[in-house]
Amino acid sequence: MSSTKLSRLFNITSQYQTPSPLPISDKETATRITTYLKKSTVEKLQSNPSLLFNLNPNVTRLILSSPTLPTQSCIDFFKFLNTFESHLKPDLTAAVTLSHRLYTDRRFHEMKSLLNSIAATDGVEIIGNVYEEKVEFLETFFDLMIRVYVDNGMFQEGLKVFDYMVEKGMRIDERSCIVFLVAAKKRLKIDLCLEVFKRMVDAGVRITVYSLTIVVEGLCRRGEVEKSRKLVKEFRGKGIKPEAYTYNTIINAYVKNRDFSGVEEVLKEMRKGGVGYNKVTYTLLMELRVKNGRMVDAEKLFDEMRERGVELDVYLYTSMISWYCRKGNVKRAFLLFDELVEKGLSPSSHTYGALIDGVCKVGEMGAAEILMNEMQSRGVDITQVVFNTLINGYCRKRMIDEALAIYDVMEKKGFEADVFTFNTIASCLNKLKRYDEAKQWLFRMMEGGVRLNTVSYTNLIDIYCKEGDIEEAKRLFVEMSSKGVQPNTITCNVMIDAYCKQGKVKEARKLRTNMEAKGMDPDSYTYTSLIHGECIADNVDEAMRLFSEMGAKGLDQSSVTYTVMISGLSKAGKSDEAFGFYDDMKRKGYTIDNKVYTALVGSMHSPET
Repeated sequence: MSSTKLSRLFNITSQYQTPSPLPISDKETATRITTYLKKSTVEKLQSNPSLLFNLNPNVTRLILSSPTLPTQSCIDFFKFLNTFESHLKPDLTAAVTLSHRLYTDRRFHEMKSLLNSIAATDGVEIIGNVYEEKVEFLETFFDLMIRVYVDNGMFQEGLKVFDYMVEKGMRIDERSCIVFLVAAKKRLKIDLCLEVFKRMVDAGVRITVYSLTIVVEGLCRRGEVEKSRKLVKEFRGKGIKPEAYTYNTIINAYVKNRDFSGVEEVLKEMRKGGVGYNKVTYTLLMELRVKNGRMVDAEKLFDEMRERGVELDVYLYTSMISWYCRKGNVKRAFLLFDELVEKGLSPSSHTYGALIDGVCKVGEMGAAEILMNEMQSRGVDITQVVFNTLINGYCRKRMIDEALAIYDVMEKKGFEADVFTFNTIASCLNKLKRYDEAKQWLFRMMEGGVRLNTVSYTNLIDIYCKEGDIEEAKRLFVEMSSKGVQPNTITCNVMIDAYCKQGKVKEARKLRTNMEAKGMDPDSYTYTSLIHGECIADNVDEAMRLFSEMGAKGLDQSSVTYTVMISGLSKAGKSDEAFGFYDDMKRKGYTIDNKVYTALVGSMHSPET
């Protein structure tokens, strides 16, 4: 923006303080048009172009400032002139003149709309030649201009208006500054937010807790939590008492980082300042307790809310219901659901979704169906998440027909299957050994434009491995990485298991090395597959080493791992070692199946025994 424009914008001239005689022609033209507008509509001016022949900015200003012309007629005339591209188009003086009319009539909304339209289209500074002594009007005008510039993202222009008001000693409304702070924060311009706040303080603008909290939110969003606490402390010393929502912003930042000590320090400050917890405070504290596995403490906070009469809403009940369902305490979740209904609250789709997820996890699909029917009877929308939850619940119980029936209902409701839906159904069909159908679902997903993810590729690779087509499995394993889909530990385990079962132990070992190089730690399944492979290849000593390595890493040596070791040792004729593993199995309380007994019997008849 040029200095010439700035001087024009912020220099209130004295041109109208000592008005000079106006040309008669301008007065006559203004009078004629004003008289015409009082008797007719602005549209009819087009049929009388002679009236507009002598129109110029000065005439326009005279018409808009005429006390005999109604304000609405002035607005219509201004809009009419705005349709022209010629010299008839109203200039900035005309805009300010009309703004003054709107201000006088207390039509602030229209005043702001006028300024907004000009600022948004022309991007010019909206200041005109007005009487300098009209301070109250100027304060309102500039106040609205700050909001207009901020609404249009013209922050620097807004700051210049702010500075001009400070220079002229005008009163600045904190509400306009709050609009500025909120806009800067929303656009993640935290430095600008801090700059505006600093100017507010320096200019002596009345600071309230609302402005302070916005700046605190901005700092916390940027991760400067300690700086936000110092700011709160500083203004508390200046007599600005923080409210619960101010502290909640800081608590929320600590909760996201699971910083228990930080939260406790803030709570201590709240108690010291006599600031009580509100609903949001309790919700944040319960969330932190649950994140850290302290469910009992979360329950105590929930009960404390009841005792203190803090309003419990659907969101809070849903959060508690969801937490209980995740922990498998479905009975407690249903008790809270009943309490919610008794209080006259309406369960949301999220509430039902949490309950349905809980009953599905414990295999109570009948209860899930009842809940879904209840949702419909209450007029609660069944979301895609709920449909996916039901499909997943049935698939976990390998009830594929019921899962597909839910899928059909979902489609009829207008929902499109997502990657989770396809993967869940394909995985279930895979477990049921209906490999062709499983592949068809995954191919159908690709044809529908849904991108394969790690789970999808893992499913396909597993199917091909089970079908014995390890070459196609290898091709897919390479393809997924080339398409930006990274294999995880489960994907690698599928390939390692397939290699081992086919006696390709070297490939299995190499893949394990690659896993670790990419930061993936082998798990119990990885080791069990490798042990199996070494036993098949008669490398029983290496299998023993791997078994010991598992224990040293604290990995679970399951009954399957023991069975694989006993079978390998028995095959190698190491009967004593095999029976030693058998004794360990009994000590650990594992169920011993016929495979173990058959292997042990075989070991007693091998050459080395």
